[in-house]
Amino acid sequence: MFTVRTPRVVAARRLRRRRDRDETGRFLAEGPQAVREALRTGAVAEVFATADAVARYPELTTGASLVDDAAIQALAETVQPQGLVAVCEQRDVPLAAALERGPRLLAVCVDIRDPGNAGTVLRTADAAGATAVVFAGDSVDPYNGKAVRSSAGSLFHVDVVRTRDAVATVAVLREAGIQVLAADGYGETDLFDLATLDRPTAWLFGSEAHGLPKDLEADRRVRVPLYGGAESLNLAAAAAVCLYTSAKALRRQS
Repeated sequence: MFTVRTPRVVAARRLRRRRDRDETGRFLAEGPQAVREALRTGAVAEVFATADAVARYPELTTGASLVDDAAIQALAETVQPQGLVAVCEQRDVPLAAALERGPRLLAVCVDIRDPGNAGTVLRTADAAGATAVVFAGDSVDPYNGKAVRSSAGSLFHVDVVRTRDAVATVAVLREAGIQVLAADGYGETDLFDLATLDRPTAWLFGSEAHGLPKDLEADRRVRVPLYGGAESLNLAAAAAVCLYTSAKALRRQS
């Protein structure tokens, strides 16, 4: 049985740091849902499991490395881990490869810093039928432990694209015939007045603190209307409304 001092556990634990994730191209996925989806997509390099987890999830732990409770606690980031942690290969694809699939709906996160928001956008985009999520500019690492958990397995369902140049990304999307819409609380266009949502669309979402960069050009800046007294929607809520409104139009058109 592996312990916290076992070299493979020590190496896996280092993946809690971004530097080590970037150097190795690997990350940790914690809990049965994330491990299940990682296994389905062939992303798993190794599974660590406690004896209790092996008994509870036999379908997920064939060939798993057995570890004690202290080791799983060292690998996990939750207060009460469920006894399963997988070392996974990162899922990045180039933007060109994502576009080869002919996507009709994409989410582009620009400079978002909160890993919970990153994971929630991944989950929402997946649920709405988007095939790619782009993390552009100075965005948080989507393989951060909190982001992976917040995605609830959706990280393994969509193309994950990472790029430093948001402006170039928008240009490439336009060249591919995809309309680019910026979610902006002060946008000139009401979301529910848009008549072009039945076209392939990429939605731009910025950080809650600073919004989208002013020099980032979109075909339109679109606001979600507020009918009550709330000052604004948070990023995750705005993304859900925008993506699902697009999904509805696209499904009606098809």
